[in-house]
This record gives sequence, C-alpha cells and structure tokens, in this order.
Amino acid sequence: MSHQIIKDLNSRYTVKKYDSSKRVSADDMAVLKEAMRLSASSINSQPWKFIVLETDAAKQRFHDSFANMHQFNQPHALEASHIILFAHNPYYTKANYKKVVDAEVESGHLPAEMYNNMYNGAYGFAEANTDENGFNGSWTKAQTYIAIGNTLHVLARLGIDSTPMEGVDPELLGEIFKDELDGYVCEFALAIGYHKGGEDYNHGLPKARLPEADVITVL
Repeated sequence: MSHQIIKDLNSRYTVKKYDSSKRVSADDMAVLKEAMRLSASSINSQPWKFIVLETDAAKQRFHDSFANMHQFNQPHALEASHIILFAHNPYYTKANYKKVVDAEVESGHLPAEMYNNMYNGAYGFAEANTDENGFNGSWTKAQTYIAIGNTLHVLARLGIDSTPMEGVDPELLGEIFKDELDGYVCEFALAIGYHKGGEDYNHGLPKARLPEADVITVL
C-alpha cells in the first residue's frame, strides 16, 4: 500500500542502538511536544505528565534508575537524543478533572451552561474505575498508552527513531525524579533519536505482523 500513513508505520521500528552524536532538532521537538499535548484521552481527562530529558545531567539520572533491573535498556539513557518519561496520576480526582472542564469552557469547546453536566456526568467514567481508596491508576495508565501510541506515529512522520521501554524501574524512577513526578508514576519511557548505522541489528528488518484476517473483523 502506497499511502503515506502506511509508509510511516512500516518505517517505524524499535531501535536497539543509537548514534549519540545525532540530536533531534529544536523544531522537531516543538512539534513532538505539541503533538503529545494534543493526545486523546477518556473524557479528555489528560491524567499524565510528559517529562522530557534532554540534558546530560537529566539523562544520567535516568541511567542511574537501571541500577536494579532492565539493564538491557540502560545504554539508551545516554546514547539517545532525548528520553521521555510517560507518567500517569494514580489517584485522579474530581479536582483534577475540574481543571480540564475549566479549560474546555475557556477554549470555547464547552458551552458554559453545559459545565455541570460535563463536570458531574462525564467524571462518572473515572469514578467507575476508582476503588475505595481512590486508586484509579489502571485507568489513567491506559490513557497514557493512548498518548504514547500517538507519539510513536508522530515520530515516524518526522523521521525520528524511537524505542518504547516498559523495561524501567517505576520505584527507583519515583525516587530519582520525585520532585518532577510529584506523585505521578512512570511505568514506561520512550527513547528517541537516530539509530547507529551498522550497529543497530533491528534496523531494516521486515515487519512481522499477524495478517489482517487474524486481527480485523468487518461486520
């Protein structure tokens, strides 16, 4: 198929070795950050923080978070151009949601007279996923996966390589980035940059996806 979207997705793959001498431009980073901000989420909850690590000092802190596990991902911490921590709020409250509804009215998206309907009604989706202790981290984490999916496609469109990493240590990240996370939890991160030619064994390999008939049903 020749459509540009399909070309983008066929070109995207998980990088195994980065060229540390190549940096993502400031212009591309500006596009990427705005694209992440525009990601979709249930009831427009936006229960996330995206922490972009671009300085050597910040990436070293991420490197240190691999002290106990998942060392196979550790080289990306210093070799990739940027690291993005995708963090979610495990105790998303109605007060958090109020900020979203306020923004919807301010932007003109939501008529002011519909404020209470949105604030009290739509929040029911969050309440349905909240336990007696106020924990709804499974739901907010799921929203953050929507954001990383959006981010991966944007990176492919920009010609920027990437490595999604569930292989991180949320507990140690929570300690090292305690101030930045401020109660949010990071259970996956994303390395971005440009692969190192000749040393990235995953580059250029054919896609391995199940056939359409196995995964898509049209009724």
